[in-house]
Amino acid sequence: MSKSARRTDSYIEAFMKNITLHSRYAVLLLLIISLLSYAIEYLIFGHAPDIAAGFLGNFAFLPIYVLFVTLVIERVIRERERSVIRQKLNMVIGLFYSELGTDLIRNLGGFLPNPEELTRKFKVTVYWSNRDFKDAAEFLKGHELKVESRRSDLASLREYLMEKKRFLLGLLENPNLLEHDEFTDLLWAVSHLMQELEARKSLSGLPDTDMNHLSGDIQRAFSYLLREWLVYMQHLKSDYPYLYSLAVRMNPMDPEARPEVI
Repeated sequence: MSKSARRTDSYIEAFMKNITLHSRYAVLLLLIISLLSYAIEYLIFGHAPDIAAGFLGNFAFLPIYVLFVTLVIERVIRERERSVIRQKLNMVIGLFYSELGTDLIRNLGGFLPNPEELTRKFKVTVYWSNRDFKDAAEFLKGHELKVESRRSDLASLREYLMEKKRFLLGLLENPNLLEHDEFTDLLWAVSHLMQELEARKSLSGLPDTDMNHLSGDIQRAFSYLLREWLVYMQHLKSDYPYLYSLAVRMNPMDPEARPEVI
């Protein structure tokens, strides 16, 4: 072990000893204050039996008080931890869509035989309300996406996903994602599509059965992408309006979307 490491360890050990020593002093000080308070009460009012009865009454209530305070504090701490985890998770989701998800939605949209209705339903604007987001989510839930793997360039899609492979695998290793099953399912669906495309030496001349299988993989990934994209957009509108404005202008489901403010 280097001298600097040993010095750091000695500092940490000394710091922990100081904390323990201060805690002991604090406990001792509180006990002295309590005893002095009872002594002063006895000197002023007397009535030792009454003081003893009051002490026993307070002591009997102490476990209930500790239990109540512990539960409340534990709940507050847990909620705060969940809030921090959600915040970190939203940052990860935002990174995913800025780095991969938005372009992937745009690319997978090329496999839709009739994109007009879906494009119209997902043409998010700055004026959308929570009700609009809910309607779009319900439409997606009750609408089976029609995807045809023959309509666009599978080789180009494979190349794009392979470029993002390391980024995608890094997200799957993020422990914060354990708190969000839906987004984890999205990552697995995209990862599976990438593996399916990567496993084939050639994407031309595939039999119809295999093309239909790839259509199902694309449809699954596309559905997850759109569903979580709606949730992410609603989060931006609520918490980060300036980011939401740019996300609306870069809407991957709007063929006329432009980053410039018009």
